Amino acid sequence: MTQVARDAGLSRESLYKALSGERSPGFDTVLKVISALGLKIHAEPTGG
Repeated sequence: MTQVARDAGLSRESLYKALSGERSPGFDTVLKVISALGLKIHAEPTGG
C-alpha cells in the first residue's frame, strides 16, 4: 500500500481512507491508483 500510495501521489492514510468503503473515492483518485498499479482502463460505446 505504501508503494501504491507513493506512485499515485497520495499519502498512505489518504489511500486507506479512499478505499475503506466508508465513502466513495473520487474518480481522479481511482485513476491514480489504477495507473500506480500499472493498469489501464478502456471504454467504448455500447453500440446502442
